[in-house]
Amino acid sequence: MSAVTLTPRALYEEVAELLRQRIFRRELEPGSWIDELKLAEEYGISRTPLREALKVLAAEGLVTMKVRRGAYVTEVSEQDLADVYHLLSLLESDAAGVVAERATDAQRAELKALHAELEAAVGNREHFFAINERFHMQLLAIANNKWRDQMVADLRKVMKLNRHNSLLKAGRIAESLAEHRSVMAAIEARDADAAMARMREHFQNGLEAAN
Repeated sequence: MSAVTLTPRALYEEVAELLRQRIFRRELEPGSWIDELKLAEEYGISRTPLREALKVLAAEGLVTMKVRRGAYVTEVSEQDLADVYHLLSLLESDAAGVVAERATDAQRAELKALHAELEAAVGNREHFFAINERFHMQLLAIANNKWRDQMVADLRKVMKLNRHNSLLKAGRIAESLAEHRSVMAAIEARDADAAMARMREHFQNGLEAAN
């Protein structure tokens, strides 16, 4: 019985991930209508798991369901973006403070190694994006609050919908890296207040660059 119930769940989750990545790659543009019939044919599935997948993405904020009109890729307004950055700033600055206070030497070394990778990735924008996200996720993992982790994960998905990613702005990668150095310095000094302040500044500057 369990095998029967798990199979369709695995299918719609797999479809949700496929669609999620297509949205992040802009293959499905913000504001665009999602052609359910075409996608079901493309993936060789019925519309039931596809609709379940769209419900998952709607819950994450990536898809907007409109009555009698179907599903659309969510468009992020300036206010949406400001709200998302505000919450990320609160959540991740709190995490930075926890890490500065409680991280073990081994955990600090992990963050330091990721920061070194970030420094080395300056010339490769896509690689920098990936390492940057890993750094933030590792900091959250060390802070160890599963509820915060889930909220941040959902907010970061919505942040990725922004057409004008903050790291695309000229000079922003260098600025972001300098901000990361400040966060790391505060963490290594075990200064929770400074770590929180530097992380808040990091998100404030990111929002300004994203607009």
